[in-house]
Amino acid sequence: ILQPAGTLLDLYGEDIRARAYVTADPVHGEMMLRPDFTVPVVEAHMAGGAEPARYCYMGEVFRRQDHRGAARANEYLQAGYEVFDREDPEAADAEVFALFARLLAHLRLTSTIGDIGILRAAVEGIDTIAPRKAALARHIWRPRRFHGLLQRYAGITPVPGGRAALLSAGAPEGAPWIGLRSPEEMAARIAVLRADAAAAPIPAEVVAQLDALFALSCPAEEAPARLSALGLASLPPAIARLERRLAAMAARGIDTSALRFEASHGRTTMEYYDGFVFTFTAADPALPPVASGGRYDALTRFLGQGREIPAVGGVIRPGLVADLEAQA
Repeated sequence: ILQPAGTLLDLYGEDIRARAYVTADPVHGEMMLRPDFTVPVVEAHMAGGAEPARYCYMGEVFRRQDHRGAARANEYLQAGYEVFDREDPEAADAEVFALFARLLAHLRLTSTIGDIGILRAAVEGIDTIAPRKAALARHIWRPRRFHGLLQRYAGITPVPGGRAALLSAGAPEGAPWIGLRSPEEMAARIAVLRADAAAAPIPAEVVAQLDALFALSCPAEEAPARLSALGLASLPPAIARLERRLAAMAARGIDTSALRFEASHGRTTMEYYDGFVFTFTAADPALPPVASGGRYDALTRFLGQGREIPAVGGVIRPGLVADLEAQA
């Protein structure tokens, strides 16, 4: 239940502090009540699990709620299923989704899928300097920040005034050095900012294509054709993976015409998802997702210190399932 906070903060960013219970231990340092299971399960697997491997678990997780989520529990059970398998990642995606669909079928939930890998491929394909692509990729999970950066890189919104003044004037001669960064670090940062200022703007038509991609919502079976029609040259490999995943789902009895695809789905959830994402939601919009999950290959690389294995999983809130069953 009590996890070292350092790894979780590295993965989720400081934003997780607003949702987690953090405490300090005089021996072990900063600790956090477990906000979810995926990270500790991956850590345990990368420390010596078999390959392939499948894990099922249930236990308590803890999330602080703000005033808008006052009706939600801050301590609840989470049941999950995780698959580590190199053989066929799209088949593993379909396995997890179909299992959840079968377990939850009696509740008549709405299921939605997405693919963070498609968004990452689109960003990687932009014809611009590497630092800009890296910044956009880092902020895919922060939609407002992402689209603000995109507008600035396209020259639609101006560079912040303080940055423009720094680049034009620099530090006054003989000025005292104040702050924790070294002069060398600041010089490197200013060089990056100058390269950004000198870079050509991202063309308006590319911005329009990206905006259309992030806004795409359609029946899942239509998604490959709709994505191809956007004309983004970097998407075909990611679209091919989506097609294989949909075929694997259909082979497991999933009606892809009744399944919703949203290109931006999963952008405001856990940042370690880097591919397929899904949720099952009830009709009441005030309720959290009954189940959610996705693919997190990069997380295994991060926690495996260079060693990695394709991995996908998801969680169900059994308490919410029981509440919905009681209302049926």
